Amino acid sequence: MPGNPTDYYEHGRHGIKNMTKDMTKGKPLPILIRFAIPVFLGMLFQQFYNVTDTAIVGHLLGSHALAAVGTTGSLNFLILGFVIGITNGFCIPVARQFGAGDVKEMRRFAANAVYLCAFFAVILTTFTMLFTRNMLRMIDVPDDIIDISYSYIILIFAGIPVAMAYNLLACLLRALGNSKSPLYFLGVASVVNIALDLLFIVVWGLGVRGAGIATVLSQAVAATLCYMHIRKNFPVLQFAKEDLRYSFGHIKKLFAAGVPMGLQFSITAVGILILQRAVNGLGTVYIASMTSGNRVAMIFFQPMEALGLTMATYCGQNLGAKKLGRIKRGIRLALAIQFVYCICAGLILFFFGRYLAMMFIKPEETEILNNVQFLLRVSGSFFVSIGVLLVMRNSLQGLGYSVLAMSAGVSELVVRATVAFTLVGRFGFRGAVFASPLSWVLADIVLVISYFVVMRGIKAKLKMQK
Repeated sequence: MPGNPTDYYEHGRHGIKNMTKDMTKGKPLPILIRFAIPVFLGMLFQQFYNVTDTAIVGHLLGSHALAAVGTTGSLNFLILGFVIGITNGFCIPVARQFGAGDVKEMRRFAANAVYLCAFFAVILTTFTMLFTRNMLRMIDVPDDIIDISYSYIILIFAGIPVAMAYNLLACLLRALGNSKSPLYFLGVASVVNIALDLLFIVVWGLGVRGAGIATVLSQAVAATLCYMHIRKNFPVLQFAKEDLRYSFGHIKKLFAAGVPMGLQFSITAVGILILQRAVNGLGTVYIASMTSGNRVAMIFFQPMEALGLTMATYCGQNLGAKKLGRIKRGIRLALAIQFVYCICAGLILFFFGRYLAMMFIKPEETEILNNVQFLLRVSGSFFVSIGVLLVMRNSLQGLGYSVLAMSAGVSELVVRATVAFTLVGRFGFRGAVFASPLSWVLADIVLVISYFVVMRGIKAKLKMQK
């Protein structure tokens, strides 16, 4: 087997040249951009699941149903954010072994990641099936929408194994430098999602349950296509008998990389849950306002998050190749890209956010639109903060310091909880709007300090290995 991973893939028995990317060579800027664009488009397609559901529910079923779906968003992020976090974390050791050129170890990590994902899928699905209604009560979902909320989110949670499967498969491809294939599959799934939404809601009249079913089935399509693609084109990810052996050592390293990353998402989600509970107490109009505003903002978050995920793979591969200087240069370039994008996106939201919100809200619902406009103007003004956060957090995770990255999530939790218990009671919806921006600023402080400490530690460690 060739020592260089690129050599193996270019001469594999299925001729899979150019399906992977060794990010340890070449100019960092074009590599980052070429990798991040398909990730962004894929995330945008994935976001269409939520956007399509929200738009169709808001326009066809009304603001009452929109609030019911929207109030589940924090619970959705709590559980499925953990799924996304652990699958991304499990694939960091895979990326590291790819960068080091050790294909055999890469397969061992990938195989044991499958075992861990199956375990967590069973645990999370069982837990949510038993306690979803209790969690809705916990966040004080209003009585007039709790049954509708439950009928939607319980279906989403029933699809946890599907979400786990797709995210793991997509992350494995990205760990090998392939960010294009998941994009194509999500594009197909997005079209399927829209068609099923219209079928289940408009034709069959299933209400918000139809939106939930459509989301799960669409994810199943993406997962199936991803699996078939790997089976056909990636022999390096087709396990031999010895690769499939359970390895406590590999499981331990995967657990250390993935679970803190998943918990980071969940800790952030707990803060959002606390804030959501405070907003729920303000009434249906404000729930709908927060839902619509966050949906618009999430569209603009996608490029920033895509670049963040790119940095996790980039740092993981280059750490495996022991190229510290290249890591530093890549992080500086990523921060520059984020700064330019955040300024442009913030200006768009400041001046045109109200009109973008009309994707979800009818023009005559002026009170909700006024609230959304305020939310988007405040969030857009702080976009640079979230841009820095996403680069720094994912870079630390790619370097193997998931616990430090998780500490930023703790700081976000503290800020959101403080705002929920103080500002919302005093200033209402306008107080709640400042929760996320303030949490981003505090998280930035934690992450920047952690970054400099980590880089000094890695530099010293590499010197000792020479």
